[in-house]
Amino acid sequence: MRGAIALSVLLLFGAVPQPRVLAAPAQQIVDRIVARIEDDIITLSELHELAAYQQLIDGRVEPDDRLRSELIEQWVINNEATASYFPAPAASEVDREVSRIEGRFPNKQAYSERLTALDLSPGAVQRMVTREIYLARYLDYKFRPSVQVSDDDIAKYYREELVPALTAKGETIAALSAVNDQIREVLVQRGIDDRAASWLDQTKSRLKIEIEAAANAPAPGASNPPSAGQQ
Repeated sequence: MRGAIALSVLLLFGAVPQPRVLAAPAQQIVDRIVARIEDDIITLSELHELAAYQQLIDGRVEPDDRLRSELIEQWVINNEATASYFPAPAASEVDREVSRIEGRFPNKQAYSERLTALDLSPGAVQRMVTREIYLARYLDYKFRPSVQVSDDDIAKYYREELVPALTAKGETIAALSAVNDQIREVLVQRGIDDRAASWLDQTKSRLKIEIEAAANAPAPGASNPPSAGQQ
């Protein structure tokens, strides 16, 4: 799926919004509107903040049109989640994920320097992580009950995907019984992603969405893209 839906996969690993989660970053550059959704807007500073967060987590940034699409989909999910009073994640869970991100760097100074290079404050990272957990949890809550995975589905995945992948890497192939639960969860997540993608397309088609001219200004830290492991 798209980036917003892909967040649900983080739940498999215990990884990483509060209303309203699409707030502007602490350090704002000259701002402008990049999209309008109903009576709301998405700003260039929001797009740049997402780009900077992607740099921090993945060491790379999607094109502006994908970033904008991501923010639109986040808006759609968040709008329904907050309207249904879906609960925010616990602070302890957010803190744990932020600590995990920081732990990918050699030390606190390296992490702090990377945030500075990306124009991200610790508070912005906290907010972005909160958003990720919130949106992923809502998608899981909304679509998991409708996903059905059979034993045949699990056996097919094991036979056609897992075994070939492990063989190609020269890794030990575990018995199906040993990985049954993990495969089931992978397939459940796929089902959630597929249903969420369809729901997003249908929902966006009913909304008034206006796209402004593409943002050409470089995202913060765009000239300095190494990932955490390269610090």
